[in-house]
Amino acid sequence: MCDASDYAVGAVLGQRKTKHFQPIHYASKTMTNAQAHYTTTEKELLVVVYAFEKFWPYLVVSKTIVYTDHSDLKYLLAKQDAKPRLLQWILLLQEFDVIIRDKKGAENLAADHLSRLENPHQSDLEKKEITETFLLETLRMVTFCGDSIQEAIDIITACHNGPTEGHHCANYITKKVFDSDFYWPTIYRDAHDMVKSCDSCQRQGKILQKDKMPQNAIQVCEIFDVWGIDFMGPFPSSRGNKYILIAVDYLSKWVKAKELPTNDARVIVKFLKSIFARFRTPCAIISDRGTHFCNDQFAKVMIKYGVTHRLSTAYHPQTSGQVEVSKRGLKRIIERTVGENRASWSDKLDDALWAFRTAFKTPIGCTPYKLVYGKACHLPVELEHKASVPVKHVIFRL
Repeated sequence: MCDASDYAVGAVLGQRKTKHFQPIHYASKTMTNAQAHYTTTEKELLVVVYAFEKFWPYLVVSKTIVYTDHSDLKYLLAKQDAKPRLLQWILLLQEFDVIIRDKKGAENLAADHLSRLENPHQSDLEKKEITETFLLETLRMVTFCGDSIQEAIDIITACHNGPTEGHHCANYITKKVFDSDFYWPTIYRDAHDMVKSCDSCQRQGKILQKDKMPQNAIQVCEIFDVWGIDFMGPFPSSRGNKYILIAVDYLSKWVKAKELPTNDARVIVKFLKSIFARFRTPCAIISDRGTHFCNDQFAKVMIKYGVTHRLSTAYHPQTSGQVEVSKRGLKRIIERTVGENRASWSDKLDDALWAFRTAFKTPIGCTPYKLVYGKACHLPVELEHKASVPVKHVIFRL
């Protein structure tokens, strides 16, 4: 429910249960001097845009009904010759499934009241500044006093070079901080500073655009339907292991890897059977034309389980580009976490896999962990710093 007055806007988020409207949250905001000079239509659309920006976590994937006392908004969404400002707002609303319905102001009391601050001791409206702080914007926000600045540094450091974090770039670091329900105003700047000051990251060469190989899109409809498989190595011997066998699901970007002493067909077959037992039998497996993949033992397993074996084009590794990208990402994480003792890479593989699976992936819009398990992974930084807050309060009271 939305409404606008001459100097403020108000909105109510609610849900119908058993035919009754139950409010979930209220939001209101004082207009700026420029907004106060908008036309009535612009003010009424402004409050709708304001409401969707405030409540977007609840509205982004659901059908939404907007009640307003300005009936022109129903036809404005289909109008193509509106002002540039209105067109910009209309484009923003097209991301949502919106239905606009007309409702008299006398029946839209909650939103109408939020847009008008009434003082019973005065005859006119009292034009106070309205706080526009919303619950989701202040949840787990790190306030800036001496201890909290250090806490913010500890959080972002743990999300960058913790044992399971993988030394990712600044944007991925902030994603991990947000997933852990922490926030502070300078988080992006602090993340960039963290990467610039990280010795391990600065020692590694950056991959430029010209170094990245082009990828051919492979259409995948179901999770764990198509896997790419390949070897990494040989590496310096670590506990007798010289190779890493890696398999990547093309839809979820989920990576499974195992350290191995050899790269023959026998270890590949054993590895594939463990994948089939855990994630089900896939429709196809994509590999290169190496002899460890093209042999009778591998072919018999494919026939037994009814899996199609696809081969990448010779001298064109981009036909299995997802495997190559995952290999590069996993190798980068291991390089930045093993330290000077390169022979300890097999001990770091599990932590590197955790870091890779819990890192945000742009193509799927979330982490592989969340796509596979349906919820975000509880990271050590989240458990540590969330537990420290009540402990501090208990110590303070004691």
